[in-house]
Amino acid sequence: MNNAILKVTNLKAYFFTRRGVVKAVDGVGFELGRGECLCLVGESGCGKTVTALSILGLIDSPPGRIVDGEVRYNNLDLVKCSSKQLRQIRGKEIAMVFQEAQSALNPVLTVGDQIIEQIRLHLPMEQREARARSMALLEEMGIPSVERVMSSYPHQLSGGMKQRAMIAMSLSCDPQILIADEPTTAVDVTIKAEILDIFRELKAKRQMSLIFITHDLAVVAQVGDRAVVIYGGKDIETAPVSEIIGNPRHPYTVGLIECLPDISQSTDRLASIPGTTPNPIELPQGCSFHPRCPKAMEICRQQEPPQITISEEHKVNCHLYQ
Repeated sequence: MNNAILKVTNLKAYFFTRRGVVKAVDGVGFELGRGECLCLVGESGCGKTVTALSILGLIDSPPGRIVDGEVRYNNLDLVKCSSKQLRQIRGKEIAMVFQEAQSALNPVLTVGDQIIEQIRLHLPMEQREARARSMALLEEMGIPSVERVMSSYPHQLSGGMKQRAMIAMSLSCDPQILIADEPTTAVDVTIKAEILDIFRELKAKRQMSLIFITHDLAVVAQVGDRAVVIYGGKDIETAPVSEIIGNPRHPYTVGLIECLPDISQSTDRLASIPGTTPNPIELPQGCSFHPRCPKAMEICRQQEPPQITISEEHKVNCHLYQ
């Protein structure tokens, strides 16, 4: 990709515990284009969030450590950056909206104080100017009674309000890349639709590059340009969203799509992928998905599948296409 703003290559993030080595991310690679929304998709425990945290150097160390790979941002390898360099980039150039706003926000500071602190940490602004910017951002997020929200503590706000405040804080320094980690998980259906609208507008108005993490392919269809399907800490299929939804090649991607509810079918139960995600301490030999795969062959149990090019933009790691 010629216009890539971020390039992740063979990223491996392991956690060294008493029980063994947890291979949370075990060779993920993808590129993010300028102005693109790239979705990282997969079930819980597949390595999506740890991939995002690794990009920003936010995994707990110890026990976590990036053991291999590169994260190239504007020709700078973030894996090799010092803590001081990463602090300058975090929030200002690459920002993140965390999954649980209640946990991410400081409970003893008002929402306004937290946004103002973020702005003044990275930008040369006086208190009054930073406050005005904070209020403008909250208004952009569609928050009514901005003055009240600015002076409120996180526990005084609803889940949807907290998530909007988190998005406003992440946008406070006009980052080039925004990482959103399942931002619609803890909100109801109405607020979920409104938050997705916010992300669509951000991409259209600000031409911002987005990494959107989700387990829901219905959300991917609404906000994404391309998708990377992750399983067992590896990227197993990468393609434009239209291809992922309309022409999935990996059996795991097919399974995720079949799990989506279909109002045209009058079934009592939703489809599901049999089994559970693999234990990252004891990943299966060969293809990590083979114990759950309806099309597993003998070679799947013995050898890790290579990456197969279906088309210029569609790649899949599966023995079915060798």
